[in-house]
Amino acid sequence: MSAPKKPGLPDKAAVKKFITEAPGTVGRREIARAFGIKGAERVELRAILKELAEEGVIGRAKGKRYDKAGTLPSVTVLRISGVDDDAVLLAEPMKKLDATDHESNIPSPRIVVKPDRRDGGSLGVGDRILARMTRSKGEGGGYEASIIRVLPKGPDRVIGVYTEVPGQGARIRPTDRRQKSDFGVAKDQNGGARRGDLVVADVLIGRRNGLPEARVVEVIGDMEDRQAISLIAIHANDIPDVFPDEVVAEAEAAKPVVMTSSGVREDLRHLPLITVDGADARDFDDAIWAAPDDDPKNKGGWQVIVAIADVAHYVTPGNALDREARKRGNSVYFPDRVVPMLPEALSNNLCSLRPDEDRPVMAVTMRLDANGQRLEHKFHRAMIRSAARVIYEDLQAAFDGEPNDQTAAILDDVTKPLYGAWGALMRARDKRAPLDLDLPEMKVTLGDDGHISDIQQRQRLDAHRVIEEFMIEANVAAAETLEAQKMPCVYRVHDQPNREKLLGLKDFLASMNLSFAMGDRLRPELFNRILAKAKDTEQWEAVNQSILRSQSQARYDPENIGHFGLARSRYAHFTSPIRRYSDLLVHRALIRGGGFGRDGLTDGEAESLAATAEHISTTERRAMMAERDANDRYMAAFMAEKTGAEFLARINGVTRAGLFITLTETGADGLLPMRNLHDDYYQVDEAQKALIGERSGARYRLGDSIIVQLLEVNTLTGGLIFELPSASLETTEGARGGPRFGKPRKERPKRSASSKHGKRKGRRRH
Repeated sequence: MSAPKKPGLPDKAAVKKFITEAPGTVGRREIARAFGIKGAERVELRAILKELAEEGVIGRAKGKRYDKAGTLPSVTVLRISGVDDDAVLLAEPMKKLDATDHESNIPSPRIVVKPDRRDGGSLGVGDRILARMTRSKGEGGGYEASIIRVLPKGPDRVIGVYTEVPGQGARIRPTDRRQKSDFGVAKDQNGGARRGDLVVADVLIGRRNGLPEARVVEVIGDMEDRQAISLIAIHANDIPDVFPDEVVAEAEAAKPVVMTSSGVREDLRHLPLITVDGADARDFDDAIWAAPDDDPKNKGGWQVIVAIADVAHYVTPGNALDREARKRGNSVYFPDRVVPMLPEALSNNLCSLRPDEDRPVMAVTMRLDANGQRLEHKFHRAMIRSAARVIYEDLQAAFDGEPNDQTAAILDDVTKPLYGAWGALMRARDKRAPLDLDLPEMKVTLGDDGHISDIQQRQRLDAHRVIEEFMIEANVAAAETLEAQKMPCVYRVHDQPNREKLLGLKDFLASMNLSFAMGDRLRPELFNRILAKAKDTEQWEAVNQSILRSQSQARYDPENIGHFGLARSRYAHFTSPIRRYSDLLVHRALIRGGGFGRDGLTDGEAESLAATAEHISTTERRAMMAERDANDRYMAAFMAEKTGAEFLARINGVTRAGLFITLTETGADGLLPMRNLHDDYYQVDEAQKALIGERSGARYRLGDSIIVQLLEVNTLTGGLIFELPSASLETTEGARGGPRFGKPRKERPKRSASSKHGKRKGRRRH
């Protein structure tokens, strides 16, 4: 089109009208020619165009050209963003409508994806398509997208550090070690990020400066900030970490429960229940009490009470707190912070069983015989007043004869009965013979400066086991009660290992002269016998790791299949409703089944229990991944100054990529790549879980101890790369008296490991 030529500059309205009515994009030269603009007035025209673009009145297109605002190219890349009530796919452009220097305020138009055989009916949220765009008819406007082709799946988003390379433009260095390439960023797509910022970016279709292209959508912090490590894990795993205002308001409006004479709650405030937690715990959701049973028919028996914070009183079905708690599924724990399931007003205050304060609870009273068999139990809503908050180390020291001022006062009436009842439960446990793996954990402690000040293996005291066994028994009682009442229940289930994994385990154990009989009925005791044979031998680590990897993953399910690892036919999580949504659902089911109030499980919740169980199983796995990611990065930061140092390590994985190893002292994980095994060509032996040298017969096997040298540390991704020490080292006896590490060792004659050994206690996950 043409515009009337006239001397002088046109106003902004005239320029906008010209661009809007143009059939396609236009450049500055065309605009200047249309309005007869020459000389120095071209500079003023440039200023007008910039203002119009920044105001969102016009849009910028490629090649310094302009288009009407909110206009999409005729062919563009879309991301499926949702599904409407009629099951119609909706999409959004992968590139902003207006690529201005500032974030556009123009909302994306409604884009409806027309059904097409190319999608096979399988397109879902997050999938990407190349589509031809046509304007929709009618008042609503928007577009219809016709699929040209479905694009290969790839990461929708990337988290990384924004940087600028002279002569090469801006880029994002990913924090995920699986992403091998940086991402290029156009200047007008950087979202206001500055060098060193930690950012979230959408991955686009196309390349920039030879790199995949991305657009910054959020700046989440400074990479030099000590909180950046956990922020990476939070954003990379899509963990909600900010409570909506209505959720916080609802929590802060909650009031303490007052004991009344209505009879709804039983008064247990006269009993000296105590909480036992770690020194750094901030929420106390369980309290315990034990005493000898005064029934003469139960000589040597015990009375036990496990009282759990009554979270269901505050978080009721369908309220804002409930919706957010279900969304989160569980709390997530990092060395520098906790992302809680509930706001602090509840988790650290009204629902925390703090000493000398009245607190509402869901409690179970149990009677045990002298051998730890539960004779009867009863659930009830109650009110308690915790007598003391004790840490594990102090409780153990008191029982061992070294009480402090606090624990001396409760030694005879509280502590000794707790250990007595625990002894009975352990007798029942030994008879039941649950899976007894050795699963040591490392604890990362941060200093005031946010850096690692200490790394130690978590202690496993009898005090930990006291609490653990009390909680397990209460969880079993909850599952049994709901089953007897025919109430819906979210069980914690742990299936038997599948046959394929067992066959692999059998072959591996055979390579070490350990027999594994796969009978019709598999029991944990079978694995325990193998572990006992391998204890205190060079085979121990490998056997422990291989048995662990053969197990199924525990999950939540409304259908009960039992808990294989605990050797329990029914099991449900009841004891941590502050940090697990599963426990809150179990509380609600107990409230409904016991007639303890109107805030029990609803019909709607019961009908959707399967979907909820699947969701919270997913959030649990998400939390585990995030916690592991953060620990890896903290460990990498700790190891950054130790490049070139040598360490004693254990092989915890054997793959074609090389050896995955764990450092004995710190628990840091890393990779010794195949390319760094220079002395031979190694093949993977799946049955033996080993790398075996073709020429020398040298072998690196799962569980072996070796000396490694730290070659490379990537603090951004948390990756550690190792190699073998360059100099030939003298072989050294391993800590368990068997393996020799340093140079690869050749195959040794197999030795029998049939002698019996005592059991090895370790931390258990349920």
